Amino acid sequence: MFSMKCPICGFEAGEGVKFCPKCGASLESTFIMATTHVVPGYRIKKVLGIVTGLSPRTRGILGRFIAGIETMIGGEVTAFTSEMEKARNEAIERMKAKALALGANTVIGVDIETSDLGLGAGIVLVSATGTAVILEPE
Repeated sequence: MFSMKCPICGFEAGEGVKFCPKCGASLESTFIMATTHVVPGYRIKKVLGIVTGLSPRTRGILGRFIAGIETMIGGEVTAFTSEMEKARNEAIERMKAKALALGANTVIGVDIETSDLGLGAGIVLVSATGTAVILEPE
């Protein structure tokens, strides 16, 4: 779906490639994600733009039934915990893939939000948004 651009030589590598076929540079090992807008010890070489990853999720009828019972008892609604973790991780990975496709080695200002889409379907949207940049050591 996404090609990755090598931050060293600019070669367009395919999706899921760990090393640049042209120069051998790692395409993932030095990737940084931060909620802050600065990373100590680094300076922003280039701002590439906003990147977003989305993950809409819903639970089936059985999951909603179990969650309904858990809400009557009180406490954590475990029927949704693992699904929300999966959705969060998926949104982050999608955001990262888009940043890598732009040639970024970092996403700064990462913000993760959830939204209930309503519609009576129990659909929750998890979004991860940040700014794709190229960082270099100071």
